[in-house]
Amino acid sequence: MKKQTRFAARICLCAGLLSAAFAADPPQAEISNATVRARLYLPDPESGYYRATRFDWSGVISSLEYKGHSYFGQWFEKYDPKIHDAIMGPVEEFTTDGPGFGYADAKAGGTFLRIGVGAVRRPAQPPSLRFFTYDIANPGLWTVQRGPDWISFTQEMPATDGYAYVYRKTVRLTKGKPEMVLEHSLKNTGQRAIETDVYDHNFFVIDEQESGPDFAVQFPFDAKTTGDLKDILAVREKQVTYRRKLQKNETVLTPITGFSGNASDYNIVVENRKTGAGVRLTGDQPLTRVVFWSAQKVLSPEAYITLKIAPGQERAWRIAYEFYTVPKSAP
Repeated sequence: MKKQTRFAARICLCAGLLSAAFAADPPQAEISNATVRARLYLPDPESGYYRATRFDWSGVISSLEYKGHSYFGQWFEKYDPKIHDAIMGPVEEFTTDGPGFGYADAKAGGTFLRIGVGAVRRPAQPPSLRFFTYDIANPGLWTVQRGPDWISFTQEMPATDGYAYVYRKTVRLTKGKPEMVLEHSLKNTGQRAIETDVYDHNFFVIDEQESGPDFAVQFPFDAKTTGDLKDILAVREKQVTYRRKLQKNETVLTPITGFSGNASDYNIVVENRKTGAGVRLTGDQPLTRVVFWSAQKVLSPEAYITLKIAPGQERAWRIAYEFYTVPKSAP
């Protein structure tokens, strides 16, 4: 079954039959295979769950369940669709040397591009915050197709200062396996080269457990860091572990080094030994940067890759999430 969505016609052809209260709810969909079930919010510039300008709008996963374990969910207290990190699931951010493609050339009120978001306006004064929410001038044309165990998003952006692209992302549950795969492609349809780093923030909320000593994050390489671990984290023997639980409004962030230029190092394991839930992330591209970030109710290993795409060229990459269980540890 395929369902195609174009915002010129709204996201649901039967919207006129819905009550006003229900129509205001963010559009969403569910996919499942034999073992995994996931619920996603769909991109929509008028009523979408996420309408800020930091993260890619597609593939926002509000919940994913496997064998009684949950892996994503709301970790923040305040929600507003324009808050830059009021978002859930394994979401991507495309980063450049500046706020976006064409920002340096845009005048106040002019537009520049943020991949997965669209054309946004440059404010009269440079924003004081890195994660500023810009006014959206053109969200592009989003198309959504889906089947029972997959959903695909395509964003087509016309040229802005010589930059243009077609971005595709498919969230697929592998048949017969407890696995979710994110398949991406980015085609440069403009006249200027696209050079960007992209990472998945992940935002794991596993079994609603608070971040603390029950969690461990493992790497295939000898992980090191030069960051401030405070009295919260320890990085040693290929692992990031917690010395204690994080408190409300407390966060910790540290870079992780030690990886090679081989894609085999994109292999990250997150486990909760108290509940027995585990997940392995693997990518098919070499790592260019790794960061670990955590707050009280969420933890995020962030793996970066680099894309350089000449006009007319296209790049594809994938990330797989394998869900499994481990023996529970004694209290």
